[in-house]
Amino acid sequence: MQPRNMSMSGVVDLAAVKAAQEAKAKAEQARAEAARQGDGGGAVSPAGLVIDVDEAGFERDVLQRSTEVPVVIDFWAEWCEPCKQLSPVLERLALEYNGRFVLAKIDVDANQMLMQQFGIQGIPAVFAVVAGQALPLFQGAAGEEQIRGTLDQLVQVAEQRFGLTGLTVDAETEPGSAPKAPEIPAGPYDALLEAAVQALDAGDLGGAVQAYRNVLSDDPGNTEAKLGLAQAELLQRVQSADPQQVRKEAADKPADVSAQIAAADLDLVGGHVEDAFGRLIDAVGRTVGDDRDAARVRLLELFEVVGGDDPRVTAARRALARALF
Repeated sequence: MQPRNMSMSGVVDLAAVKAAQEAKAKAEQARAEAARQGDGGGAVSPAGLVIDVDEAGFERDVLQRSTEVPVVIDFWAEWCEPCKQLSPVLERLALEYNGRFVLAKIDVDANQMLMQQFGIQGIPAVFAVVAGQALPLFQGAAGEEQIRGTLDQLVQVAEQRFGLTGLTVDAETEPGSAPKAPEIPAGPYDALLEAAVQALDAGDLGGAVQAYRNVLSDDPGNTEAKLGLAQAELLQRVQSADPQQVRKEAADKPADVSAQIAAADLDLVGGHVEDAFGRLIDAVGRTVGDDRDAARVRLLELFEVVGGDDPRVTAARRALARALF
């Protein structure tokens, strides 16, 4: 059987390749920073990147997991000879991509209902689920180069459109070997970070923004600097705003995305996190084109301010996925 549907046209915004590559680099830097800090929160072992899934665990292992990382589904069967050629390639690539996607293997003989729900006519068949949205990748045997190209596009879509930067993977060591010492980032940054804090205390938001950027120019994965920059830029945006006028504009012009973005900034500064997120998710749901993208991008920026581990951010990511589809 010849492979088909290798192109993800209609899913991948080819005009935004540069932005996707930047998002990918940012995700890699964030993973590296988490590894340097020894942060095991949310980390998975390499064995957790390839999982067997059945109908009972599909919602948990695929749908819910797809709000954190793209899930690639390999529909296979023991009697399928092309499956025996394709599955090992997908498993090896899942480890090589190191948390950028999770491979879910589904035996169609034991899970006929899932096969029917995906409308599969023959195997092997490979799908992806991103933020709850199913995307057909290809059916039949495929060359590794084609598979890599499709996976690269999938990763770009997940990072650019949904801010899904993948999972942190715990490094496994060979039995009896000593673990590698964590790589210490270049620095020191204490003086620069302290300068940023002092600038914030003095009301010099421009100085704080520049100080944080100075750190990130040398260490792009510095978590403290990324959070500080997001917060300083937010404060800088609302510094000269008239709160009463901003809220009046937002109330009078519900279809004006710029007005809703400005009001969302004020909501967040005032501690109304859910209101800020909800306002922008509503804007995403009722707009298209540049307006929708502007609301989505600002929402992702506000996620940075609050922090990706906050449960309100997790809930908002799911709501964003529903609004986009």
